[in-house]
Amino acid sequence: MKIEKFEAEVKTLKNFFELHCHDNHGNLKYHCKQLTYNGEKITTKLELCDDCIELIHYSFDRLLECPHDPKPRCRTCPNPCYEKSEWKKVAKLMRYSGIQLGILKVKKFFGIKK
Repeated sequence: MKIEKFEAEVKTLKNFFELHCHDNHGNLKYHCKQLTYNGEKITTKLELCDDCIELIHYSFDRLLECPHDPKPRCRTCPNPCYEKSEWKKVAKLMRYSGIQLGILKVKKFFGIKK
């Protein structure tokens, strides 16, 4: 996958994890994660609890090792690389964040403040 696609995938994970963690967990800490993809370094700053930082690192590792080009959505992948228990955690988190982001878009579109 091209570097731009990889960066977009990292940004999506960051946004979804941070939204979920900020809404549902306490004890958030700042972290800086550096990833190397095709010889290029990508740095991302994260504000997550310890459990979420562990899970996003796992997700970054899976993303770095994805053998598919183009990369499919993980839920439709013919050869999933996530362990089942980790997949369930990430799927729950993504479902929550996807719904919340959809609600935020609708509110923004209609100019609703709360």
